[in-house]
Amino acid sequence: MYQNHPPSPKETMPTMYDLPGELIGESGLPDEFHCIQADLLTETCQPTNYQTSEILLASDLNLYYDPRHPSWYKRPDWYMVLGVTNTNQQEDLRLSYVVWQEGIDPFLVVELLSPGTEQEDLGQTLREVNKPPTKWEVYQQILRIPYYVIYDRYENNFRSFKLNGTRYEPVDLSDNRFWLEEIKMGLGLWRGNYQNTEGLWLRWYNNNGWLPTLAEKAENERQRAESERLRADKLAAKLRDLGIDPDSLVN
Repeated sequence: MYQNHPPSPKETMPTMYDLPGELIGESGLPDEFHCIQADLLTETCQPTNYQTSEILLASDLNLYYDPRHPSWYKRPDWYMVLGVTNTNQQEDLRLSYVVWQEGIDPFLVVELLSPGTEQEDLGQTLREVNKPPTKWEVYQQILRIPYYVIYDRYENNFRSFKLNGTRYEPVDLSDNRFWLEEIKMGLGLWRGNYQNTEGLWLRWYNNNGWLPTLAEKAENERQRAESERLRADKLAAKLRDLGIDPDSLVN
């Protein structure tokens, strides 16, 4: 007589609908800089070897990482997951990212240093007894996230780490830029104005330069349309000089 197999963890473990997205009084919620910087990272993240539907770009979205302790989570300032399936329906948008449900760990995490979180972000704090592991431990030892990036806007200090075996090793940066071959893009420090705010920002680039924001894409499109209009006007003027009505050619 055959017995039924036990249900899979995906059927028995809590899902994003069961786990809290935020806790009242929780510290470390984003300030204005965190929100603007996260927007810039998301807008300029345009890898050519992945479709938009295959990439999750998340900012301050709870990351549940340990099925043995399903209530434990971290909330990275910004992170990227490759190879996931994204929805185009509002009602299906994620409330959190639950690793044991999704089956894919993040590829990159970015932490934006704050005075109160600096030591933990840099792996300089020890885990307290009977407490969840630190960010560094989760990213390095539990999820084994390949890349970890830290930016301190107070010191304009940009640091990158790559997982080598079981440990993060610092990456030597050239001109404050860090290339990720897997996605054919890099992260670098860019000085400019974004969302009407001047400063030094983390931004994505590729072999052709800084990747455009939504506003820059719109401006580039406007300039292209204006150039096409000017060319068309010049051609029409030349035709009229030759005694040809350009409108008659259209018809």
